[in-house]
This record gives sequence, structure tokens and C-alpha cells, in this order.
Amino acid sequence: MRAVSYPAYGVVPSLVDVPDPVCPDGGVVIAVGATGVCRSDWHAWQGHDPVALPHIPGHELAGTVAEVGVGVTRWRVGERVTVPFVCGCGVCGYCLAGDAQVCPDQTQPGFTGPGSFAERVAIHAADLNLVALPDDVDVVTAASLGCRFATAYRALTAHGRLGAGDWLAVHGCGGVGLSAVMIGVARGARVVAVDVSPAALGRARELGAEAVVDGSASDPVAAVRDLTGGGAHVSIDAIGSAETAAASVRSLRRRGRHVQVGLLFGPAASPPLPMDLVIAHELVIHGSHGMAASDYPPMLDLIISGALRPRDLVGRVIGLGEAGRALAELGGPAASPGLTVVALSR
Repeated sequence: MRAVSYPAYGVVPSLVDVPDPVCPDGGVVIAVGATGVCRSDWHAWQGHDPVALPHIPGHELAGTVAEVGVGVTRWRVGERVTVPFVCGCGVCGYCLAGDAQVCPDQTQPGFTGPGSFAERVAIHAADLNLVALPDDVDVVTAASLGCRFATAYRALTAHGRLGAGDWLAVHGCGGVGLSAVMIGVARGARVVAVDVSPAALGRARELGAEAVVDGSASDPVAAVRDLTGGGAHVSIDAIGSAETAAASVRSLRRRGRHVQVGLLFGPAASPPLPMDLVIAHELVIHGSHGMAASDYPPMLDLIISGALRPRDLVGRVIGLGEAGRALAELGGPAASPGLTVVALSR
């Protein structure tokens, strides 16, 4: 099959021919219809999140079941599916409790094994991890869900408990940040978007953000607190840096809720946070690591109804041969705000 692979960290991925994946017992092989280009893949490509080399990236995917392994009972060849980026083992206590996103024996396409920048990809524990795609959801839309959109959805609903009229501060308006803006607006929240890119802030405005803040200003936290009348009810760090994590916490009003979604690596993995405010203002700090397949149906219902429109977040759709360059470009200024999706079929 054709796949996009890199032989070493930092080498621009290229299109190569590789053997088809072997269908695992209990798993499936998916013929990839579309796959997202995500900054998490960029971190792996840089060596921040080590992977086995040579490596095929890609973890946001949708497609069609092409092979079914021994022991699979719920799925047949030809069914349209998507998967979370975290695939649980299906047998541990966390998976059985519905928390596959924190499974200690999890697999992740594009990290623990070859990913979806390919014509086919193997998925383990299919009966737990596959999500049936409604006819009304196309593969490009579905490929935008598996990491950034689903992560933002669960971050704001399960952890942030975001309600109508609440102020939401979104720090960073890349894929997950713009997803958070859209979801926040759909839940009736008042959204303040923070970013250093005028284009990203403009896109946040288009998606319904009530106010925007230039993150490069002298005191963006003060600007957020002023706009929200004392701080946000919920704030999310959608970038992943020591500065944005601390800024998100400082942007909260008393008893506010911070959700950390952006990944932190190296020295930034343990950032100093204002714990004096956490104690005195009774703030809540959550991490959020994707969303289990069992939690997808309510989100898909909102997409089908038109209340959520993740397809609007897709900035460009490219072919598989362009995926390597698109991944490498994530280290520089965004060519356009929004998500990039690789389409192998439409």
C-alpha cells in the first residue's frame, strides 16, 4: 500500500510503498478515507513523543472496515467507521468502566504503531474502539473528530461543565482551540479567544467568539479578566506551554475550572502554576485526554442536527502525497486557520 513515512526525526515524510498491515485478533483493518494532520503528529516527528522509526504518522481517521480479525463480533467488512485517537484494551477496569481514554494498555495509531497516513491502518480491540459513522457524516468531517474536536468536546462538557451564559476563555486558536470556540458557542457560552495570530482570531470571531485578545499583548490575562467581569468560568489551554497553562489558570474567576488539553513536553511538562490562586479561589484543574468511543453518540447527534459543524473548521483538504509537507509545516506559522485533512476518498 501507499503510505507517508519518515525514517528519522525531522526528516520530511515522503510517500513510500509499504506492506499492508496485518489484521490483529480482536481488531480490524480500516481502508482510510480521510485523516487529519495534527500537531500531536508533529511532536512525534520532532522526537518530543518518541516513536519507532521508520514511522507512519496519523491518528485522526475515518474510513471503511476492510478486514475483520478473529473474535470481533460487532463489525463487518464495508461498514463506515471512525475511531478515537486513544484505543483502549477492552478488558481492564478503566475500559470496562467506560474510561478507555486513560487505559494503561492503550494503543494509539500513529504513535504506538503505524498510523493513518496510509491507505490502510490496523486498529486493536475493535468491538470497544470503533464508532459507526452515520450516513450524514462524510469522511472528511469524521476525520476532524478523532483528536481535536472530540477532545475539546469532552473537555468542555465532562470536565468544564460549561453552561449557557458561562464565560469561556480559549487560549490558542489552532484546531482544538477553534473546536472549543465552536462547541462553547453551541452550548450558549460567551467565548473569549486568545491567540497571537490575527488570522486565527478572525476565524474565532467568525465562529462566534464574543471577544478576542492578542496573546502577544503586555497582559492578556488582565484583558480576559476585564472582558469577563472578573474572570472566566471555564478556561482551556489549547496550545500546551508553560505560559499558556499559567495564563489559563490566572484567567479564571473564583471557583473557575481550568482544562489542560495542549500537550506539554520536556522542561514545559511540569510548569509552575499559581497554586496560591488555586487554593484561595477554590479553582479546579483538569487534564483531558481525548474521548472514549462510547461517548461519541451525543456529539454525533449534535453534528447531524447542525448544532455543531466541524466541517466548517477544515481549512484545506489535500491528497496523501501532500501530507508529509503539511505535517512539517505545522512547526511554522499556519498557512490558514483551521484543520488540514488528507482525503484518500471523498
